[in-house]
Amino acid sequence: MTDFLDEKKGEIRARLSELKPLVEEYQRLEAAAAALDGVSPAKPAARPARASRTATSAARPKPATGRRGRPKGSGTRAKQVLELVRSRPGITIPELAESMGIKQNYLYRVVPELHKDGMVRKEGRGWHPKDAA
Repeated sequence: MTDFLDEKKGEIRARLSELKPLVEEYQRLEAAAAALDGVSPAKPAARPARASRTATSAARPKPATGRRGRPKGSGTRAKQVLELVRSRPGITIPELAESMGIKQNYLYRVVPELHKDGMVRKEGRGWHPKDAA
């Protein structure tokens, strides 16, 4: 009978130690929610007045790409991803991010673009070069 009680006490202690971090997280979230209840939403900041355009800047032709910033595909991240996928077929996005020293969220835009362009294919969670089918 004592073996049974000791076993059950051990199981209870083990489960309590598993649940302790969850209880602590619950308490932190509860405190955060209470703190946010007293905060009112911020009003959007007023936009500064635009400077008037000079004759030279108004006459300057703009590129007709329809988008701002650098041209699509001119970055090196896609090239880096492609090199890593070719050297390590089956690599996952978290592994790519770790190898490149960047955050994963950026790669969730880059890699699907490579897939859409037919450069890589997905098998399970891993990415493979398209030419190695």
